[in-house]
Amino acid sequence: MLFPSNLEMDEARLAWQCRRGMLELDLMLQSFVEKRYSSLSLKTKKAFHQLLNCQDQILLDYLMGQAEPNDKDVADVAKQVREAAGPGA
Repeated sequence: MLFPSNLEMDEARLAWQCRRGMLELDLMLQSFVEKRYSSLSLKTKKAFHQLLNCQDQILLDYLMGQAEPNDKDVADVAKQVREAAGPGA
């Protein structure tokens, strides 16, 4: 029997956390993870996980640019998620 690596388990866990049940959030978060997550620095990955801990409505406000997180690193990663979901990203 083959066991998944820690990296595969982390990716599966992350994919599950990105499924929020709100289509807009699901699309933006999944797009970001697919396109950019693997190339992020550890600091930015931690900020992304902090972002994922937000309540859905607050997270949506951050990702739509209607509000900005107080934490600069979290604000930066929210901007990156917006950019990854934008046209031509």
